[in-house]
Amino acid sequence: MLAGEDANDCDILASIIRQHHAKIVRINDQVRLKKKTGSELATAVDTLVGKAKGKALQQRGPLVGLAIHEDLDGFTDNRYRTVRMTLSAELARKSPCDAALALAAWESEAWLLLFPGAFPHVRPRWKVPAQLRGNDTGMLKDPKETLKSKLGSPTFRESDGALIAKAAYERGLLAKPQGKNRSYDDFVAELTTWG
Repeated sequence: MLAGEDANDCDILASIIRQHHAKIVRINDQVRLKKKTGSELATAVDTLVGKAKGKALQQRGPLVGLAIHEDLDGFTDNRYRTVRMTLSAELARKSPCDAALALAAWESEAWLLLFPGAFPHVRPRWKVPAQLRGNDTGMLKDPKETLKSKLGSPTFRESDGALIAKAAYERGLLAKPQGKNRSYDDFVAELTTWG
């Protein structure tokens, strides 16, 4: 099961998940967990888990894993570690299956920068500038705006993210990120533990 902030982010994650697992079913509700704590967080996670169980029954298949996406809107710093630890602990406590948290720092577009070779396969004129390659993309503020201003014509749109992730998946680039992003690494590490 896959739940996230919006359809574009979920489509990006779907390509990353496909690298490790075959079938994905999406829960269409928006996920907003990062600011919740205590009973409010427990209730929100209960709701997501309930919907995942319902979708698995509807699909007549087992619930193997639950991937949750939310943009952190912040860097991979101490706040990231605190928020991730809180959310991961609640997911582990409530989920009947393996869970993977995609708490994308700053946003999932930062993850796309780990795969610069995929961009020209979506728009032939796009080339990720050298100053954006091989860096810690978890420390880049507002990567979506950076992509809009640095890629040239046509202007990057949020919906292009899914196409870039798909191109990276199809070309085997997801297994070889160029640069680093702790939030990406944490998500992939959790995905690889799924049964």
